[in-house]
Formats: sequence, C-alpha cells, structure tokens
Amino acid sequence: MEQLSELLREIDISKKKTIAVAQAANKGVLQAIQNALDFHLCSFILFGDQEKIKMIAANIHLNVDQNNITIVHVQDDRNVPYETMKVVASDEVDVLMKGDISTKELLTAVLDKNVGIRSDNILSQVALFEIPDREKLIFLTDAGMNIAPSLKEKAQIIHNAVQVANRVGIHLPKVAPIAAVEHVNPSMQATMDGASLTQMQRRNQITDCIVDGPLAFDNAVNKESAVEKRISSEVAGDADILLVPTIEVGNALYKSFVYFAHAKVASIIYGANIPIVLTSRSDSAENKLYSIALALLSSNH
Repeated sequence: MEQLSELLREIDISKKKTIAVAQAANKGVLQAIQNALDFHLCSFILFGDQEKIKMIAANIHLNVDQNNITIVHVQDDRNVPYETMKVVASDEVDVLMKGDISTKELLTAVLDKNVGIRSDNILSQVALFEIPDREKLIFLTDAGMNIAPSLKEKAQIIHNAVQVANRVGIHLPKVAPIAAVEHVNPSMQATMDGASLTQMQRRNQITDCIVDGPLAFDNAVNKESAVEKRISSEVAGDADILLVPTIEVGNALYKSFVYFAHAKVASIIYGANIPIVLTSRSDSAENKLYSIALALLSSNH
C-alpha cells in the first residue's frame, strides 16, 4: 500500500459498520461524517444535543434524516460520554469517534470499569503515514497514549500495531524499536529494550512480525544508511512499524512528519474492545476521513 486513499477502497461497504460519535455538535466533526457518507463507508450514531446537531448539519447541507444517521439526544454535555458508552458496550457499534469533547473526558468513560469498553490489552495510538517520496506507508507507535512504556508494555504496543497492520494487508510487518543509536548501551534504556524485544520475537513471545533493534531512526528507514553502518538486518532500512521509546519521541516524530514532511496520516487508538478515532481540530478533513477508514478496517466486529 503506497497511499492512504487505498484504505477507502479496502472497506467492504456491503457489510455496513457503525460509528458512534460522542458529542457530534461540531462543524468539523459533521463535515468528517459527511465525507465518510459520500464514500458510503459506514453508518453513524450521533450523541449530543439534537437541536444543535441539526442546526450545524443544516449549515453544511448534511441531511441527518437519512437512513445512515441516528441521533441520540443528550441534553447535558456532561452525560454524553457515558450515554455513548451505554450504546457502544451493547455491541451495536464497531468504532468509537471523539467529537467536540476533550480526550480526557472520553477516555475516562472508555476506561470506566462499569460502562467502558476497555479490554485486557494496553491502549496505544497507531498512526499510519503517507510521506511524500516514500514508496510505502509507515506506522508510528505510540505517540499519544503511553508516556514511558515498560518492556512489557512495549511488547503489547507492538502487538496492537501488528494487528492494525494485518488489517490493512501488511502481513509479517517489520518492526524497528527506535533508539538514539543502533548499538546496545546499558546506559540507554531504549537500546536495552530494543534488544530484548528482538529476542522476545525470536523466541515467539512476540508473534506475527519481525522485530530487530535497537535501530536509530536513519537506519530504520533508509537502506543506504543501514548499509553504510554495516547493519545486517531484515528490518533496517525497510521498517513497516516504528516503535518509539517514549511519548516525547513519538510526538516529535508525528508532528515532524506532518508539518515538515507534509505527510498525510490516519490515526486511531487501538487495544479497547473497538477502535477509537481521536480527531483533533487541527486535523485536515482528509486525515479525518483516513482515520475513520483505518478504524473501520481495524474493527473486529
């Protein structure tokens, strides 16, 4: 897969899935919904103030009375995340999408033991990038959820990313645990974890992928750099998934791809019972559409 637009063609629209949107009364959110409906990707259940949703929808010429849209009226904004969870937990929904609500509010409801959709897995952000002049798409994880994951958590983050990669047709993806250098240095925890994850994969403690690290960013993504440094590896220079050591590294890489490399991106939270789309106001309409598509493809329902 070379372009994110290919995600749209991979969705089986004959098997209509459903996305629940927590707090849909927002122009940008409703425009993303309109774009998804234009491609006949799925159906939507919109949660929030019905009058506000209809008013904003009318302004952008979105027909909310069509068969693919259901509105669940929630008058008090504070109740929106929990009212959304009630329906999501009932197994009627394939994807959860964040609307005009804070990420903290939504994730608090997601992780609530009584009404949430948390599974036994760790939650992690999985982002898929289309970077100009690169021959293939590349995953980055985790740039948005886990601050300083332990070795065990990194193995689970890899598992999440591999699951998503498989869903978009990348089988046996190549995973590069990123560090500042490609040599093991006991003073640098990222290099120790990279080596451990490599050994764990070789002993089938991590499956369905090839892990090799630690690798510095340049020799993880550039074959010439890997050859110059005499790195013999199936992953070096050809990584499908970049595993970052901390959220700061992931956040900086994510934004560098978008703002410096002008990359397009599809981003979801994976590891709950269903994928979660956490769009932000700064995301382009195109990136929001791709995130919806990636979530639909990643759904197990």
